[in-house]
Amino acid sequence: MNLSTLIAEAREKQASDLHLEPGLPPAFRVRGKLELGPQPLGGRILLDLAREVIGEGSWPDFIARRSFDGSRVVAGARIRVNVLQTARGVGMAIRLLGATQPSLESLNLHPDLAKLVTPSHGLVLVSGPTGSGKTATLAALVEHINGRQARHVLSIEQPIEYVFRPRRAFIRQREVGRDTPSFDQALLDALREDPDVIVVGEMRDPETMRLTLAAAETGHLVLATLHASTAGEALSRLVASFPAEAQSGVRAQLAACLNAVVCQRLTWWPAAGCRVPEIELLTATDAVRNHIREGNIFKVRSAMDTGARDGMWTRPRYQRWLSERSQFHRPDARQTAPVSTFESEAIRPAGAMTPPRARSRQAPRPPAAAPATPPPADGAVVIEDDHVHIGDLIAQIERS
Repeated sequence: MNLSTLIAEAREKQASDLHLEPGLPPAFRVRGKLELGPQPLGGRILLDLAREVIGEGSWPDFIARRSFDGSRVVAGARIRVNVLQTARGVGMAIRLLGATQPSLESLNLHPDLAKLVTPSHGLVLVSGPTGSGKTATLAALVEHINGRQARHVLSIEQPIEYVFRPRRAFIRQREVGRDTPSFDQALLDALREDPDVIVVGEMRDPETMRLTLAAAETGHLVLATLHASTAGEALSRLVASFPAEAQSGVRAQLAACLNAVVCQRLTWWPAAGCRVPEIELLTATDAVRNHIREGNIFKVRSAMDTGARDGMWTRPRYQRWLSERSQFHRPDARQTAPVSTFESEAIRPAGAMTPPRARSRQAPRPPAAAPATPPPADGAVVIEDDHVHIGDLIAQIERS
């Protein structure tokens, strides 16, 4: 069993995610639901696969942190992979990314979203729950700029999921942990790097949010993502991340620089034969800015209900638009990643650009024999002696 075989099977099933755990069969998320494979996977097999994905250079960091995030190209498919230590051993959570560069058309998004990247400054938030396609929508907005506008785009991501080929735009991509130590440092650097557009892969903490708001106030167009279920919740979460004594100033900043909030979720659409984004779109009208400034964020919902003329979309209105569509873009699971943009080697960092030529793939180094381990906790599912504890992994590093 190898990772390429599992990824190929996931692509055939048109799965969005693949979960691997010692002692359990592989789990494929298809149309939002999990489908289990026939055979469980051994802990030693997954340990070898994890070491191959992570690479020898980053393996000690994984031992120290018990987790690893990265993006790779495996079996012609681009993936985002999280390797994690669990009670059963070393597992992986893999997100399968689109085979081609996303666009508003290929994602079946409304063309009105193209207007979000027209302004020269301000803040655009793309929100939604985990797995709702926020990163793909953000990449589609950047690609729209790339094909039409000569602007300097600087993206800060962890990890880089979509590698852009600059066309009209001048695009720089920085990966947190590899090219910069943190989102905060990259945002501080960005103010001295003359960007027109700054892309923040995810706002996770108050300091990143503060610097993102400051960048939007200083004349840059800032595109950022945030976990939230509705547009109003995205604004509330951003403000609530700050101490109470600072929230009044944050609301004033947000009201001054906000352009729009997109909130989306993926829904299986029978007419399309695939999952499509259902969005709600809040645009920053004078009324919306006043609601934010005065702390009445709950009132933005009524502004959206009556704001169709201002380009706002509620989810029911957007669902009606989807139901009236006659043509949808359907992803083709058989497509492969373009070699000229991504590494042709099976497993390499997605941000590393190399000439489009084939590379040999080295076989993974087999792990040293692990010492005997204590019996697993009650209820743990293992395959004979295949249980791999973190102590075993540390011992392997110490011996090597």
